[in-house]
Amino acid sequence: MSVSIRPDVILLLDTFFHILIFHGETIAAWRKAEYQNQEGYENFKELLEAPVQDAQELLADRNPIPRYIVCDQGGSQARFLLSKLNPSTTHMTGGTYGSGPTSGQAIFTDDVSLQVFMEHLKRLVRLAQASLMLVQN
Repeated sequence: MSVSIRPDVILLLDTFFHILIFHGETIAAWRKAEYQNQEGYENFKELLEAPVQDAQELLADRNPIPRYIVCDQGGSQARFLLSKLNPSTTHMTGGTYGSGPTSGQAIFTDDVSLQVFMEHLKRLVRLAQASLMLVQN
């Protein structure tokens, strides 16, 4: 779900054909600042290494070998993650002007939810029924 994309998370995604490690903005900035190599940040180093080890275990047994991707929030490779997410946070959801930011990253899509689709179909059926009633009378 798109609410999982936050600045302070590391995600591991396995789609069979892709194994992806995603770093949120804050995590990516800390990694680029090389906090993991500094004394006192051993826990952060372990946090960065854990999904890499999990991904290596997944890659070892898989045939065909999936594409291995490491990406940061806002980076070009993040498209592989965004294309697989449920757009639970879109441009239509979330806060209005003056309210706090939404939890998670907004996924920009032309897709509509199942509920909106069903409401549209019901409206079309009602219009068709009304047209049929006028023709019969």
